[in-house]
Order: sequence, then C-alpha cells, then structure tokens
Amino acid sequence: MAWNEPGGGNRDPWGGKGDDKGPPDLDEVARKLRERMNGLFGGAGKRGSGKPFPYQLVLVLVLAAWVISGIYIVEPAERGVVLRLGKFHTITTPGPHWYMRGIETLGMVDVDQLRTVSHRAKMLTKDENIVQVELAVQYQVKDAREYLFQVRDPDFTLQEATESALREVIGGITMDDFLSGGRGSIVQQTKNLTQEMLDKYRTGLILTSVNLQDPQPPEEVQGAFEDAIKAQEDEQRYKNQAEAYALDILPRARGDATRLREAANAYREQIVAKAEGEASRFTQTLTEYEKAPEVTRKRMYLETMEYVLSNTSKVIMQVKSGNSMTYIPLDRLMQNRSDINAGTEPNNPGTVNPVPDLKQDSRLRSSSRSEGAR
Repeated sequence: MAWNEPGGGNRDPWGGKGDDKGPPDLDEVARKLRERMNGLFGGAGKRGSGKPFPYQLVLVLVLAAWVISGIYIVEPAERGVVLRLGKFHTITTPGPHWYMRGIETLGMVDVDQLRTVSHRAKMLTKDENIVQVELAVQYQVKDAREYLFQVRDPDFTLQEATESALREVIGGITMDDFLSGGRGSIVQQTKNLTQEMLDKYRTGLILTSVNLQDPQPPEEVQGAFEDAIKAQEDEQRYKNQAEAYALDILPRARGDATRLREAANAYREQIVAKAEGEASRFTQTLTEYEKAPEVTRKRMYLETMEYVLSNTSKVIMQVKSGNSMTYIPLDRLMQNRSDINAGTEPNNPGTVNPVPDLKQDSRLRSSSRSEGAR
C-alpha cells in the first residue's frame, strides 16, 4: 500500500512521522543520507547493528583482485606486447609476467607458427614469352613489435613483395633458361629480394622457405609447350647416350694406341740391338783382318761360298783320289724352278717359300767353318 494512499497512515518514506502535515524537511533528509553513507564505510555513523564496517578489508580485497587479474603467462611459442596508455612499452618473453590492468594493455603474438601464402600469376620472360608461375612461401614473425606497429597489414605486404620480386626475376631470364633447370636460382633470387623488401619496410617477418611449382604455360600454347619439353628430354637422352659411347670407345682406343706404341718400341729395340750386333761383328772381323789379312780373307771367301752354294740344288761329291765329280739333277732343278715361280717351297706344295733367315745362315756358316777346321 502506498504511503499517500487512503488508509496508508500517512507514512513518510523519508523517515518523517505520519502525522506531520506538509512536505518533509530537505535538510533532515540530507543529514540522514549522510549518516547512512558514513555508517556504510565505518565512519561516525552507525549501522543498524551498531558495529563499524571494515572498509579497509574491502580495499585490500579489491587491490588483491586487481593485482591477480594482471598476472599472465607467455607460452614458449609466443611473445607478449605490453602497451601503456596506448603506447608501446615492452616485449615480454616466455614465462609468468604482470601488467597494470586498466593502465596497460596486453597482446600476444605467435612467433613460431609457420604461415604460408601462395601466389599464382602469368608473367612475361625476357624473350617476351608468357609463363604461368605458382609460388608458395612460408614465413614466421621475427620481431613482434615491428609486426604489430610498423606496417598496417604485414601479411598483405608480404604477398605484394613476393609478387614484385618474382616478376623481377622472371623478367630477367629467357624461357629456355627457365625451363632448363634454373628454378633453383630463381627461388634463391626471389627469396633474397623479398627479404630485402620486408626488412626495408620493417614488417617483422622472415622467410623460411620458398617453393616454386612446376611451370605451366597458358592453355593456348599448352601443346607447343609439351613438345618443347619432350624435345629437351630427347636432347638430354641423346647427350647421355653419346657420353656413354665415348666412355666405352675412348678407353679401348687408348688401349690400342698404347699397345701399338709398345710394339713399336719393342721393334725399335730389336732393330737397334740387331744393328748393334752386326756392327760389333763387323768391328771384330776388322780387328781379325788387321791381325791376319790372308787368313781372314780366305775365311770370308769360304763363308760366302758356303752361303751361296747352300741355296743351290747342286750335289758335290769329293773323292779321295781323282778329280771331283759334280752331279746336277736336272729333274729336281726343273721342279724347284716351277715351285719358285709358283711361290711355294720345293717338294711342299701349298706352302709359301720363306725368306732365308740370316741367323740360321750364320749358324750354317759357323758349322761349316768348324767342319773345315777339322
């Protein structure tokens, strides 16, 4: 029931008596309100129980809650960024830390996360050929402060820098260089140029890997591109076959050359040794001739006649008394002449007549000389 309704007893919500006539005293209302507030915080006023309220405990609890709320832990893969009144203050490392909540603000940046961005576009080579290139880049946050405050959108800046660097590299090489295994150099140059731009803009990012996918030509020239690839593969295959053939034939040719060289050296040594032997024999004969000219001259005559008569078919018979009788077999002479004309050995058809051996002749002469001496 409202205080001013009929039958409400004229109850005053401000603490006045019901029988008062007219509005309540504002000073009295303010005084009572002030007493209630003082009693709430343990001042001169008293609560209904008559005991003061421990406001110091409330302040301690509030302060403890504020301190506890400022404790935070930075994970090993993160870095904490603390702002004081909206301005950069410090970077916190992994572990427990504390910041003043309400005065400072906290942000976390994952610096170990591998982030990936891909780019695919058609580009123009140095010889004005169009090639479709797809590049995948992996990167990490190197500096949390630069990543948050130096560039508005570091990830987008990375994409633009990668495309710019790749176009610069592709525009400096020909189509043949691009297709003939030069992708490693392209990747390295692109990575270096991109990192230089990121460091110049202070994005706080670092590239970890750059992967260039297989180049693809535009669809309009796909057939010609495949033919060019096959031609390059055939060229490489023929080169490999030629190198294998060279590795097979060159050692054999070198072996044959070495064998012929050794044979020539052996023949030279043989001829030189034979010539030296003949010269030595002539020198010895000259020495003997100077000592006994008549004997040496007769010996040389006999050796010569022995060599000449040994190649004839005459048969000489010597008897003790009477003149020597010479027998000439005409039938054998005719047969030997026909064999000589045919180029075969006498009485042995089908065999080539060999050249007389000088060593054998010299042995015959030696044996003849020994028989004559006897």
